[in-house]
Amino acid sequence: MPQIHNFIFDIDGTLINTIDMYMPAMFEILAKHGYTYTPEQHDKIFKEGFGITGDDALRMGNVSENDIRPIQEEWFKLAYTRQNRVSVFPGIKEILDDLSKRDDAHLAIATSKLAYEYANFKHRYFFADLFKTVITSEDTDKHKPNPDPILAAVDKMGADKPTTVYIGDTINDLKAAHAAGVKFAAAVYGSANPTAIQDGADFILKTPTDLEKY
Repeated sequence: MPQIHNFIFDIDGTLINTIDMYMPAMFEILAKHGYTYTPEQHDKIFKEGFGITGDDALRMGNVSENDIRPIQEEWFKLAYTRQNRVSVFPGIKEILDDLSKRDDAHLAIATSKLAYEYANFKHRYFFADLFKTVITSEDTDKHKPNPDPILAAVDKMGADKPTTVYIGDTINDLKAAHAAGVKFAAAVYGSANPTAIQDGADFILKTPTDLEKY
């Protein structure tokens, strides 16, 4: 197996733990607008709506197209008052420091965040400077599970697919990575639904530093 040289990371649920910032806020705003769900529906949206674009998460909740934009704006406004709930996963700083010192390693981001959200992330976390290639949801027309964000990162990096891995925490990350023709590392340490991403993963990361093996 070729050694991995190109490491493309998701952000939410992979680098930082943001689920308690985003998801409760989403359901609060949805309830305010009259959208309610059974416990089963709530669980599905909570697990599968995290890590995709805000628009797609709201569509999963059967929000009408006319409501999506105003609800997303309210949701994100509330969520960003809760940044104190966010933490960096243990081991992230160490693995990024290690990879950044490898002469043959290249680091990139492919995220469902909007550009202004990425700017906020970069402002808050010094290790964001280690990523020389960044693809946000505004850089492609299609989003995960479509492969376009990862393909855009691969193209911008000038990367070789057989030596490239996408590190993510959701089933949509897995689907996008394999559709793009790159390997997938399942960040089970941060996943809201870890069992869904283990089957089919090329690598399973119980901690971020498990990447050191590759």
